[in-house]
Amino acid sequence: MTLTTPANSPDARIGQVRDTPEVAVGEIDPRIDLTHGTESQWQLIRRRFSKHRLAVVSLWILSLFVFVAIFAGFVAPNDPGNVKARYTYAPPQALHFIDKTDEGWSFRPYVYGYTVEIEPEALRRTFVIDEDKKIYLTFFKRSWEYKLFGLIPTDIHLIGPERSRDPFYLFGADRLGRDMFSRLVYGTQISLSVGLVGVIMSLVLGVIIGGAAGYFGGWFDAVTQRAIEFLRSLPTIPLWMGLAAAMPSDWSPLQTYFAITLILSFLGWTELARVVRGRFLALNGEDYVAAARYDGCSHLRVIVRHMVPAFTSHIITAASLAVPAMILAETALSFLGLGLQAPVISWGVLLQEAQNIRTLATAPWLLLPGAAIVIAVLAMNFIGDGLRDAADPYAK
Repeated sequence: MTLTTPANSPDARIGQVRDTPEVAVGEIDPRIDLTHGTESQWQLIRRRFSKHRLAVVSLWILSLFVFVAIFAGFVAPNDPGNVKARYTYAPPQALHFIDKTDEGWSFRPYVYGYTVEIEPEALRRTFVIDEDKKIYLTFFKRSWEYKLFGLIPTDIHLIGPERSRDPFYLFGADRLGRDMFSRLVYGTQISLSVGLVGVIMSLVLGVIIGGAAGYFGGWFDAVTQRAIEFLRSLPTIPLWMGLAAAMPSDWSPLQTYFAITLILSFLGWTELARVVRGRFLALNGEDYVAAARYDGCSHLRVIVRHMVPAFTSHIITAASLAVPAMILAETALSFLGLGLQAPVISWGVLLQEAQNIRTLATAPWLLLPGAAIVIAVLAMNFIGDGLRDAADPYAK
């Protein structure tokens, strides 16, 4: 009979220690994994962010929005300003990829056509999807001309009907027969750019003013805090309305666009400035900051090289959460008729056209810009949460 020693017994552990190979002084134990220890800060952030599944999915969704915004002309099958009174309030057409015929199955995208009917009660014209009419589609269709990136003239579109005169409304049509899908695509371009440009301007103002107030303190800090308190005490919506109403009515759409962006940035920097100021006040007493000063580093180097990297997560989180707030602010102003106006297309302008009973009753697809706003805002918030957790140096 053979006696065995349990693996967790003291004698077994002593034997394991004795069998451990000796490591010379100055050498690294080969059993120690130093992979994570050699990663840079951004590699660590990326690895932690990849573990946040909801944030990763939201990043893909936001990437799709950005792609649509950049290549709006390529994605849009119809001219967003093209009026077709014949197809007012035409319902959405479902996209089919497999065509079934008597000869069998084939990959050939198509949508069903329309049949016009008259309601006997209201004597109103309505559209009904007619499954006997098939409108075949083709990829990389040549149609109306646009400028790619605003510079390169081209007429190639992702998808479109084989015959240009056939109706093609993936998201239906509005009261003037304009394609809602194409208008939503161009609205994505305007609304996202307003949010991003506004946040960049707010970020620059917030970091510079809040950082200077927290670093130098004194009278500048006191004046800055009183100004921030004054701006934050003002009611937001009435202030937006007053500033937007003060814009001249003869301004071009481009001038109105930049004015709305400046208004949103003027009111959006205060919260970030307070966050940055608080972090600077906390870091001013750290030993490594004092050592950098005693070593002769300039104020700019101390701030940029030693202090800002310590609260990168706060800046990233504040910026990512400020973008949806900017988008909602632009949408609210445009919805109230005080922001961007036609012919400029934004999500708020599109929702402004959906303020009547008929929209809720017979044309609910005109509310699709609201769904786009909800999806974009939620995606940006989830990305902000993921970046905050990934950039936190104390996160496990």
